[in-house]
Amino acid sequence: MKRNAGKQNLGIWIAAAAVLAAAILLLSVRVTNVTVTGSKRYTEKQMEELLFPGKWDKNSAYLYISNRFKPHRQIPFVEDYKLVFHGPTSVEIIVYEKDIVGYVTDMSSYMYFDKDGIVVESSGNKLEGVPLITGLDFGQLILHRPLPVKDQTVFQDILNLTQQLSLHNIVVDRIEYNSHNKATLYMGEMQVSLGDDANVDSKISVLSDILAAHPQLVGMKGVIELENYNEEGIGGGITFKKK
Repeated sequence: MKRNAGKQNLGIWIAAAAVLAAAILLLSVRVTNVTVTGSKRYTEKQMEELLFPGKWDKNSAYLYISNRFKPHRQIPFVEDYKLVFHGPTSVEIIVYEKDIVGYVTDMSSYMYFDKDGIVVESSGNKLEGVPLITGLDFGQLILHRPLPVKDQTVFQDILNLTQQLSLHNIVVDRIEYNSHNKATLYMGEMQVSLGDDANVDSKISVLSDILAAHPQLVGMKGVIELENYNEEGIGGGITFKKK
């Protein structure tokens, strides 16, 4: 009986030692290789610092469990992210950024909105490549709610315009809309009068050609008139006025 009891105790100790060894092994394995895809606003190093700030955050077992069962961290300008494990020491961060087309200012904050006019982010930092939108008449701004403007169709105009500007790699400082939703671009000292949303793709295409042929215009103080431009040449052409 004593011999059997001794064997049982030995078995328990062996099992406990095996569990302890497994636990130590699990706790010692850390993520050493991190790759990031889908992020335009953050570098790989920045995303790594945002997601893994703590001592245990790169522990493979802890990271796997927390990713499965805990809410994801809230990161400015990021809608969500996904962690894909490629082994115990390698993880890929797939970033899904918020779709931002412009921003308005509210006191000392930049209020960024998406293609539907929803305010998706409030920040004290100005994002490169996102234009300031002025001329919109709105009331109180609330995060995750639409910009309170009278004519909601202006957001489709903004989306169409910013997509064309991005397509032709044209960076503007500001886009101003008047009460008739007619747009004017501001690029340094240069203004570009576009008018309404009609033929905006043609207008931006010809603006791209003009800037490529005459890059010195961006540094000049003047106005390029494209409001009456169309591909058929009906109703007016292109004019430039120095100020």
